[in-house]
Amino acid sequence: MTAAAYYPVVLDLHERRCVVLGNTALAEEKAAGLRASGASVVHLRRGFQPGDLVGAYLAIDASDDPDGQRGARAEADRERVLLNVVDVTPQCDWIAPALVRRGPLQIAISTSGESPFLARALRERIETMIGAEWGPFTTLTGRMRRRLRRAGVSGDAQQHAYRRLLRSRALGMLREGSEAAAAALALTIEQSAHATDRGVPTGEVVLAGAGPGDPDLLTMGTRAVLADADVVFHDALVGPEVLRLCGRRTRLVDAGKRSGRRSAAQAGINDAMIAAARAGELVVRLKGGDPYLFGRGGEEVLALQRAGVPVRVIPGVSAALAAPAAAGIPVTHRGVAASVAFVTGHRAGGDLAAFDDLAKSVDTLVVLMPAELDAIAGRLSAVLGPDRPAAIVSQATTAEQQVVRAPIGSIAAAARAARLEPPSTLVVGDVVNVLSDGGMSRADRQTLAGALAAPG
Repeated sequence: MTAAAYYPVVLDLHERRCVVLGNTALAEEKAAGLRASGASVVHLRRGFQPGDLVGAYLAIDASDDPDGQRGARAEADRERVLLNVVDVTPQCDWIAPALVRRGPLQIAISTSGESPFLARALRERIETMIGAEWGPFTTLTGRMRRRLRRAGVSGDAQQHAYRRLLRSRALGMLREGSEAAAAALALTIEQSAHATDRGVPTGEVVLAGAGPGDPDLLTMGTRAVLADADVVFHDALVGPEVLRLCGRRTRLVDAGKRSGRRSAAQAGINDAMIAAARAGELVVRLKGGDPYLFGRGGEEVLALQRAGVPVRVIPGVSAALAAPAAAGIPVTHRGVAASVAFVTGHRAGGDLAAFDDLAKSVDTLVVLMPAELDAIAGRLSAVLGPDRPAAIVSQATTAEQQVVRAPIGSIAAAARAARLEPPSTLVVGDVVNVLSDGGMSRADRQTLAGALAAPG
């Protein structure tokens, strides 16, 4: 059965006669909500009686009286009154949505009567994302709109100004209680809008971390810039689930680098980002994991700064921590591991002497993208001993995640047998088995094994 199609509207009820029926707490709540909207409310604290709805514009029956509700429905049809019978969807002309109110900003959530619980749950989620600062921000935007229209600023220039305000520090200033600073910033953006037809102001580049794969692990900051971005230059390992968070008008550019395959040159990526920003666009460079952890983020920031392009960085959750965590491996654990080091597979296969020293100096070693797993595992086996616990986590945090545990001396063979797909992360150290072994350290396990093997 398909739910009825409802047309969402925002009604002006100022001084219109609205009737509420019922002597219930819900009826009181409905009457209060109508009064807050400026309606002329008649609250009858009883069930329906003939004539109650005559002359009304809108009515709510919250009486819990089935016979009265049927009577109200019949009179509403005769008098052409819009009626809502609470929790009786078939008798409703309209359904009251769950509301998030932030001053002049109102967000309505409706499930077409299918699930009031779900509407409330979504409202509560949105309330945590849309803070109180959005009320004064809406007012600030409204003032800017009226002034720009009076000044005859073109529509395109207005839209550019609104986008700049939304992407600016104004919301943060309002969140911190600095309304004067936010108003001053809005005026600066407004003044620049008058010159937009003569020259487009430079946009901005944001380096944002896409996390390890699961879109739920993106930060709220990254989600916001993806929704607003004009163009997103994304890495090859950024999955379609993450890219679906981009706005409908956002252009997507695959800027990924793939080992052994033709891929985008770094200089070309830099030039394309600079050109887009100089055209006034919000550019997002979306990088797997965290932009500054083996992501060449620093190089890109320097290139953008040299070109005079505004740039900022939003950190991301790195697979260096997320992959072990998703596999149930704490990279540190009291009594087991107090230190951890992160290294790329490229570094591990290059400067072997430095790699050996690093492996011996920490309790847990995490190797990202260990493409030459046989060589890396062989080196670690020689340095740490072939029995050191190890694990490979493939496609961490995604639906395709696989985890293989084995001693470092045989981890490469185990990974091949499991046909693991990249990207993968290698974790080496006693923490690999600490949770599956009940939290015991290697020394504790050896002591227990010795006790069990002792005579008697």
